[in-house]
Amino acid sequence: MAGCFKVGLYWQGLTHDLSKYSPTEFLTGARFYQGTRSPNTAEREEKGYSEAWMHHKGRNRHHYEYWTDINKETRQYESLHMPRRYLVEMVMDRRAACMTYQGKSYTDGAALTYFRNSMERTRMHPNTQKELDYILEMLRDKGEKRTFSYIKKHVLKGKPFPWEES
Repeated sequence: MAGCFKVGLYWQGLTHDLSKYSPTEFLTGARFYQGTRSPNTAEREEKGYSEAWMHHKGRNRHHYEYWTDINKETRQYESLHMPRRYLVEMVMDRRAACMTYQGKSYTDGAALTYFRNSMERTRMHPNTQKELDYILEMLRDKGEKRTFSYIKKHVLKGKPFPWEES
């Protein structure tokens, strides 16, 4: 919420992850809470899947998994390019998760390290992946203040990313 507020996404900050209060997600969170990783991971280890995660990603647009659909030509599931306001909310979500799970060892590079070490980037739409990587790299290299300013003045205003400029 705080990150969204800092870049002007007030409604998204207020409504972020409200599905976590549904029985499907809340009960899993309470049962599998550990404080150092997602309860969904523990649920997945026990059951072989996470019902809470499947519920969550289908209701929250700041998760790239929400942005998948069947291509009418190929009839295959494909990732879609995320709208910028949800891309920004995803940045804030990843940053906050790293702060929560890493505690005092958190650095501005934590979300980028996690992202680059994960397989999820290969499942995202290439444009979403490139934009997310760029913003997280900026967070690591230039810090929160400059990155949030860039998000507010460029990303959310629809200005082109550096590689889009002609």
